[in-house]
Amino acid sequence: MRDYILVYINGQAHEIRAEDAFLPLTDFLRGPLAKCGTKVVCAEGDCGACTVAIGRAEKGAMVYKPVNGCIQLMFQLDCTHVITVEGVGDPDAMNPVQKAMVECHGAQCGFCTPGFVMAMCSLFDSGQQPSRQAVKDGLSGNLCRCTGYVSIIDSALAVEFDKVVSFNRQYPPEPLLESFTRHQREDVRVEFEGRTAFLPATIEQAVAFKKEHPKAAIISGGTDVCVNINKRSFEPEQFISTAALTGLDELRVNGAVLEIGARVTLRALEHYVKDLIPEFYDVLFVFGSPQIRYAATLAGNIANASPISDTLPFLYVMDAELEVVGTAGARRIKIQSFYKGYKDLAMESDEMITRIFLPLPPKTDLLRLYKVSRREHLDISSFAAAIRMSKDDEGKIVDPVIAYGGVGPVIIRMRKTEEFLAGKPFSLETFAAAGPIACQEIKPISDMRGSSHFRYQLAKNILLKYFHETMQEKQLVCR
Repeated sequence: MRDYILVYINGQAHEIRAEDAFLPLTDFLRGPLAKCGTKVVCAEGDCGACTVAIGRAEKGAMVYKPVNGCIQLMFQLDCTHVITVEGVGDPDAMNPVQKAMVECHGAQCGFCTPGFVMAMCSLFDSGQQPSRQAVKDGLSGNLCRCTGYVSIIDSALAVEFDKVVSFNRQYPPEPLLESFTRHQREDVRVEFEGRTAFLPATIEQAVAFKKEHPKAAIISGGTDVCVNINKRSFEPEQFISTAALTGLDELRVNGAVLEIGARVTLRALEHYVKDLIPEFYDVLFVFGSPQIRYAATLAGNIANASPISDTLPFLYVMDAELEVVGTAGARRIKIQSFYKGYKDLAMESDEMITRIFLPLPPKTDLLRLYKVSRREHLDISSFAAAIRMSKDDEGKIVDPVIAYGGVGPVIIRMRKTEEFLAGKPFSLETFAAAGPIACQEIKPISDMRGSSHFRYQLAKNILLKYFHETMQEKQLVCR
């Protein structure tokens, strides 16, 4: 068993032990390594100033993704290669992205600039010249308060694409892959002053450790856990990282069910469902930022148990199931039964989520998913909803299923509203009459994202919006 974390940074290997293993990546870069190009502004994954490229071995190749360094703990990065803004150029010449940012005046105060450079470098590392829209989408996780973005977008479009050197060309993958293959054969356990970071190789080892340490925090992407550490004084004594667990990154359709492993990132899921479930794709596309989605997982979003989760209403209306594994074995839990109250999960202390079983929407369904937030990207929902039903030959509503988020301590299945709608004419009058019934089923609060009155109004308006969007449709566009 290893007692250190192996991380390559800009091509150089580092064995990270003791206290350093528990630092956020940004703190390690700016502290022990004195690499201060990577900026820390928000420390919660919102602004993108700390964007780095993280490379992992995937199917015998090194694959790099842009990720927020402020919400990645060092022990999560075992057997990875981190490229920072210092590592994309060389002493004699700037990277073409850096050169374009200078020539197009893409920087003013400079705090956001390294993050933009790294996000752009990741865009160009795909091997394709990005379009203007692809640039906008790729930079949606980077905030700037100076330039208004026009000069930054112009910089990306001005990059001399044929002069861009890929990460794998700048840092040959063979030595990295050989080193990672050797080191990944071992479990990792790093300890420092009563704190433990455990990277098990098997699920059995993970749940055995969880049984011994029931308060251990399970961390995969870390996009929620690390924010709580940085901003809410969350200080668990034990961590279990899923980084080395095999079999949890599978994503496949089995019959009429989409099976999603607990380590599948939201970005991977987003790409997979683009044609399969277009409505779900649209919600995932505005979930956080690319940097967040390259790290976050659906399992982590479920375990975080937020009543304003973007993904949970859809899981509710599709009657999804979760596979959880503990020392007593595996079992399935209906998503409807998984939340006993606010942040209160129907899991034993030694259990962890391993897979999600998501039934695919029937082609006869009229499905809509909604997220209401102050901004499109990089914002938490004020209100979320999922509505699906079908119509019979007489134009009457069949099998309505509705779930609302942001209107109670957990996601709410709108049973009384569903009962009212079933068998009624698919008409504006029907959906207008369902609104007051929906308001009786919810108990929203007032907070920084909206008043209770605002959410009551949304509970009614979303039904009308659904009617107007689907009144002419006969079936879900689902391939």
